[in-house]
Amino acid sequence: MNLTNKIAVVTGANKGIGLHCVEQLLEEGAIVYGVCRSGCSIKHDNYTCLHADVQDYEQVENTFNQILEKHGQIDVLINNAGLGYFGHCEELPMEQWHQMFNTNVNGLYYCTRMALPSMKKSGEAHIVNLSSIAGLEGYQQVSAYCATKFAVRGFSDALYKEVRDFGVKVTCVYPGSVKTDFFRNSENIKAHDNMLMPKDVASQIMFALKTPANFHNVNLEIRPLKPRG
Repeated sequence: MNLTNKIAVVTGANKGIGLHCVEQLLEEGAIVYGVCRSGCSIKHDNYTCLHADVQDYEQVENTFNQILEKHGQIDVLINNAGLGYFGHCEELPMEQWHQMFNTNVNGLYYCTRMALPSMKKSGEAHIVNLSSIAGLEGYQQVSAYCATKFAVRGFSDALYKEVRDFGVKVTCVYPGSVKTDFFRNSENIKAHDNMLMPKDVASQIMFALKTPANFHNVNLEIRPLKPRG
């Protein structure tokens, strides 16, 4: 896909992988909308920051309707918003379980549901869902987060088969540890330079978006080569 003047939406756009996706989409000439709970840091003629919490369907619906009313379609959706808490299964606060599912799974579904009708109508579009290597294998003290990312994996795998004949691609991305503030909730893991860099993960997402129309990168697993140096 040639991204020039394409309408792209990125959730969780104010930091980490989402922020770098916004920057790289703008470099490619896309018209970009960031969906954030907090203030956005980018100023650009082709960038609009819309404040919404993806956990709230009404907020998502209002936000996407603003975009659709102006442009009539969405060409690219990057479902990046997500969070994780660490802890033993029986000790994890219930509100953290629900917050992870409401953000990582429900929020992703809400955004996809709003974008899909125009995507199927246009016949060329791309959805990118951010899962994790925790969506490929389980890790101790991350059981709840793993459950959400396995859900993203299953949803993505089913969805691509559902919409491929409409010309809509669905790519699920499985990054290993990335140097972001994701680990702020972990007592034992701190972000460091041997992790993946968010800009490099974003560059791989751009590569997937720019592939030819009949080329579909369904799953993208990315890991640091030497995570411990």
